Amino acid sequence: MQPGTGTGGNGPDRPSRRESVASTRARLTGLRARAETRFPVITHLLSHLISVNVLDSATRLAAQTFLTAVPLLFVVASVAPPALRDQLVHSVRDAFGLTGSVNAELDKAVQGTGDPSDELRQTTGVVGGLMVLISATACSRAMQRMCQRAWSLPKAGARVAAWRWVVWLAAWLLMFGVQGTLRDGFGLGLWLGVPLLLIADVAIWWWTQHLLLVARVPWLPLLPGSLLTGAALSVLTSLAPLYVPRALNHSLDKYGSLGAVFTLLSWLITLCVVATLCVTAGAVIAREPWAARRLGTPGLPDAPPDDT
Repeated sequence: MQPGTGTGGNGPDRPSRRESVASTRARLTGLRARAETRFPVITHLLSHLISVNVLDSATRLAAQTFLTAVPLLFVVASVAPPALRDQLVHSVRDAFGLTGSVNAELDKAVQGTGDPSDELRQTTGVVGGLMVLISATACSRAMQRMCQRAWSLPKAGARVAAWRWVVWLAAWLLMFGVQGTLRDGFGLGLWLGVPLLLIADVAIWWWTQHLLLVARVPWLPLLPGSLLTGAALSVLTSLAPLYVPRALNHSLDKYGSLGAVFTLLSWLITLCVVATLCVTAGAVIAREPWAARRLGTPGLPDAPPDDT
């Protein structure tokens, strides 16, 4: 056997470990460069998602939704006419597919005893209802910050945006109240309900961006994000009855109300992460040269503002 050959040799023809690592790194760099050239939208999307801080925005939005919008829903149910209250309860039950102990707790909280919603109405009161309404605008502000980050826009003035927060809340309460009827296709079945719900979701997200961005972005550039968000959330909410009822009932039975709160908040975070990803992806797509020419996307800064 000649020197430098065989299993134990360290001949000059065998590359060193350092050379192998350098060669692998060079190949990966080449693959990245080719991917950036062929698929620039993916590179731009990943870069923008990092700068937007998706998880931070989504977690804040989910927390504000849970702390403000959910109590607002119960306050509205306590003072609403019986038909509207029943519609809201039906929508909540339909959105999460509630069954078992969680469904019983929902009926107990909203319906109360004696006169419908009497216990809840006494608990909230007029002053409490107004405070919940005012604090619920925190959810609107969190949604506005998310949209502004996605589109790299500075913070809008409070005088211009304040009334939009209340209008946005009212529109989403209305949307949430009718989504059960939409999903049922006005009694005709899912074959009509699913397309109607998809169209409604796309429309509400299209309008949400335009409203909370204070009309600083034209309608057409907002369409890609609306399509992505509406489609993704329609799929998730349609699949929710397969997971959420079991998880909520299990958490409520095993850990009590705290377990149900944790499960509901986890689901809200999931929805908000998906919404943030889709709105951000839509903004990136709308600013790609080939899309910007067709949609009329205005020139916007490349980096989102440091909005806390």
